[in-house]
Amino acid sequence: MKPLEHITILDLSRVLACPFASMILAELGAQVIKVEQPGQGDETRSFEPFVEPLPGVEAAPESAYYFAFNRSKQSITVNLRSPEGQAVVRDLASRVDVVVENFPTGTLARYGLDAASLRALNTRLVHVSCTGFGETGPYAHRKGYDTVFQAMAGLMSLTGERGGGPVKPGLPVADLTSGLWVAIGILAALAGRARQGQGCHIDFSMIDGQVSLLTLAAARYFALGEVPERLGTEHPGRVPSASFCCADAQWLHITASDQHWMGLCRVLGIEGWGSAPGLAGNSDRVRRRDEVMRMLSAAIAGRTRDELCAALDAADVPAGPIRSVDEVFADPHTRARGMVQSFEHPVVGAFRALPLPYKFDGWDNPAVARPPLLGEHTDSVLRERLGYDDARIEALKKAKAI
Repeated sequence: MKPLEHITILDLSRVLACPFASMILAELGAQVIKVEQPGQGDETRSFEPFVEPLPGVEAAPESAYYFAFNRSKQSITVNLRSPEGQAVVRDLASRVDVVVENFPTGTLARYGLDAASLRALNTRLVHVSCTGFGETGPYAHRKGYDTVFQAMAGLMSLTGERGGGPVKPGLPVADLTSGLWVAIGILAALAGRARQGQGCHIDFSMIDGQVSLLTLAAARYFALGEVPERLGTEHPGRVPSASFCCADAQWLHITASDQHWMGLCRVLGIEGWGSAPGLAGNSDRVRRRDEVMRMLSAAIAGRTRDELCAALDAADVPAGPIRSVDEVFADPHTRARGMVQSFEHPVVGAFRALPLPYKFDGWDNPAVARPPLLGEHTDSVLRERLGYDDARIEALKKAKAI
């Protein structure tokens, strides 16, 4: 048994942030009914990269992008612009625990599918509205994507090499972390409902989520009035904490606190620096950052990455190689922890996937399951959850509502 098997989620969202949230909850046991546009589905079904069908399977290529955020769900197709389709969504919303959607502010109100309308049908409903800038404030109707939120919330201003321009992270951090915020919000609301019996509406803004992540940068600004500069891989308040190029042109990241300083210097053959006055404490090293970094860089440049990493490991100095994606998936620890699994898909066959990073003792662990085909569960959901008969389903199809 999984911890969320008693929960049903109606997922009206698309693309990345909210589909990621609902996938997390699905693989924790929730039943997730994903509503997609008839004929085309979530737009990410058309996003690269594509996976070719198995030999002999007559089907279009499938999107690996869609796969990454929509595992373990059911898919139904409903035309939200159709009055009959809107009625289907209202029927479902009256019977589920959670609705999650990421339509622009005001869109669902035009269809009678906004939080107020749906919660009037189901007082226990937890309704999450995820928008770029929230439902209030001067930017409420502004459009944005992951990188826009990274830029406007300050993340890009912190990312990049010293003296260089701003850089975006290598993954859609605003989308991914927004998915985590949404999942956390849903779980909190469900826990509250279990105590008081009523649902709620959650207004989640993706830019708010990014501002909340500023944490340490905000603490330095609040405490010191400091607007942090870009420092590449260096830490603003700890030295050493940075990436260093090794003799084999590979990179090693080292983060050492005061208790590791002497051990680091000993491994690097510069014991004198370990005991030098004015270097034993982190605050002193921060003040002498440039000098310390030059000295460490020179010492590390003569050692190969893996040899030095092993030596630092043996000395209990926190360090790790900067690995490429293929190295990560080949790493014995990644494999031992079961962090690469696979599912069987009827069009493309076996496809690898990253599971949720939880190991439960007391519940069944999350399991990777395949993403749905477009509209695969429309008939079964309408019959089994709503009690629609064949004639009603056929009428919905003729009306192009499903």
